[in-house]
Amino acid sequence: MAKTIITYGTFDMFHVGHLNLLRRLNDMADRVIVGVSTDEFNAGKGKKVLIPYEQRADIVSAIQYVDLVIPEKSWEQKLSDVKEYNVDTFAIGKDWEGKFDFLGDLCEVVYLDRTDSISTTDLKRSLKRFLSISQKDLSQAFEVLEMLRRDLS
Repeated sequence: MAKTIITYGTFDMFHVGHLNLLRRLNDMADRVIVGVSTDEFNAGKGKKVLIPYEQRADIVSAIQYVDLVIPEKSWEQKLSDVKEYNVDTFAIGKDWEGKFDFLGDLCEVVYLDRTDSISTTDLKRSLKRFLSISQKDLSQAFEVLEMLRRDLS
């Protein structure tokens, strides 16, 4: 009998941590379902996304480890999704540990380690810091880099 696993996430700024998660899920089951959070659901959580839902869903759908992408529209839908899709395992990152134990009556609940040293939050912070650098400071930095390049050539 085929084993089905489900996970949920925003998948904004898709990175190797996302890929590692999906690969691990594929190794754990025959069918991988991914609930991608809609823009409206993220807004309700106070979360800003850079990439619109349709594009994030397309990216996740294109990954070879994913069999089905569904929109995540609310917290409550997890119960109905587990039933509707005959899910054997619900898996999510360890940062959510304990939050979804209530699903344990319907399926196995697994909290997975995240990929070290990468997260969308960290990427967004780095981007924000970079964008806060003044144009004058950036120009000076590029001038210094150009001088170093010439000196090393």
